[in-house]
Amino acid sequence: MRDDWQSLGVAELGRAIGSGAVDAVDLADAYLGAIDVHPHRDRIYSAVTPERARAEAHAAALRAKQGVRRGLLDGVPVSWKDLFDSAGVETAAGSALLKGRVPQDDAQVLANATRAGMVCLGKTHMSELAFSGIGLNPVTATPPNIHDPDLVPGGSSSGAAASTAWELAPAGIGSDTGGSVRIPSAFNDLVGLKTTSGRLSLKGVVPLCARFDTVGPLAKTVEDCAQLMAVMEGGRAADLRGATLSGKRFLVLEPYSGDVRAEPGAGFASALDRMAQAGAEITHGGVQGVDEAMDLSPILFAAEAYGTWKDVIEAAPEKMFDRILDRFRSGAGFSAPDYVAAWQRLDGLRHSWHAQVAEYDAVLLPTAPILPPNAARLMTDDDYYVTENLLALRNTRIGNLMGLCGLSLPTGVPATGLMALGHPGGEEHLLRIGAAIEAALA
Repeated sequence: MRDDWQSLGVAELGRAIGSGAVDAVDLADAYLGAIDVHPHRDRIYSAVTPERARAEAHAAALRAKQGVRRGLLDGVPVSWKDLFDSAGVETAAGSALLKGRVPQDDAQVLANATRAGMVCLGKTHMSELAFSGIGLNPVTATPPNIHDPDLVPGGSSSGAAASTAWELAPAGIGSDTGGSVRIPSAFNDLVGLKTTSGRLSLKGVVPLCARFDTVGPLAKTVEDCAQLMAVMEGGRAADLRGATLSGKRFLVLEPYSGDVRAEPGAGFASALDRMAQAGAEITHGGVQGVDEAMDLSPILFAAEAYGTWKDVIEAAPEKMFDRILDRFRSGAGFSAPDYVAAWQRLDGLRHSWHAQVAEYDAVLLPTAPILPPNAARLMTDDDYYVTENLLALRNTRIGNLMGLCGLSLPTGVPATGLMALGHPGGEEHLLRIGAAIEAALA
């Protein structure tokens, strides 16, 4: 196998398999071998599944030889966040509370990807029960950031990002409830797609907040994200040919786009300049109701999360990282009437958002207003932990609150991202815009 194949994304590898330039078995063996000898193996993968990977790769190689490949990604490996059920393999969602939990069946999206011929390399570490945007997990493992192993990778799809950035998988599948695909993508210079709630199946996915939970890929290119979404959905990938920024209209959301630290601000400003040079029409302005929606976050997220996990948590709270435990328990103070009223108000704010941004192709923000924090300091400095965790999630959470799809792309400034928020169910349009932005930023 060529030495540089591990630097390629899923679409390029799929084309290489299709042309006969690479054998799916050789490709799987190369990744499994790289995982085994990597110094951060156990910080990235919670479980490696070599028997399954080799069996799936052998089947894919046979189909390629017979000319009956199931699609572009047939034979391409991928990693899965440790909240996607995989038959016969522990799926513990980064928590000691679920240690020993072994499902009998694959999650629906994993089953769909397997039917499309993809090769499962294993499961990746994550924030405990997916309830953190920074990716720190002293209970199981904190994966290393690609820029500095002492920095957190972003969460909660931390291992999904690390497996891809460290070239131990060509892509990783994660989930996004408040930013958990987009933040680690930004922190590790990847492309991350947050899908619209309900677009991809949550069957067999360990929940955090089911009304906000979504499935999405962390990958090397926009095309990779489009292809991965298609195989998980069992559909056809968005056609990215001819994508252009010419005549496309964007709203830069104030004040959230400006209230950021120096490096994310510089990366975002540079990206906007290059987009404008490529023909994008960019307007700066606010959207009424965003602040009010953000103020509803504690009840909407924490109340559902604690309601979902209360009995499991309180049966053994000592098994949890204390800061994550506190965050779950913060949901206990809200009443059922207040929770219902908050959702009714959010529905109204979503309607208002859609009316105000209907004329734009996407809303733009820096993916995260901060750089990846230092893991050791997060463990010892409570104020630093609270501040960084809340800031990491601030911009991405807007997409979840408003029920949008979203895409994060690297800006060229290390560990920073540009986020485009699209209309609900508009992933295909957003991916075409993303492909044009990607070309402009290149």
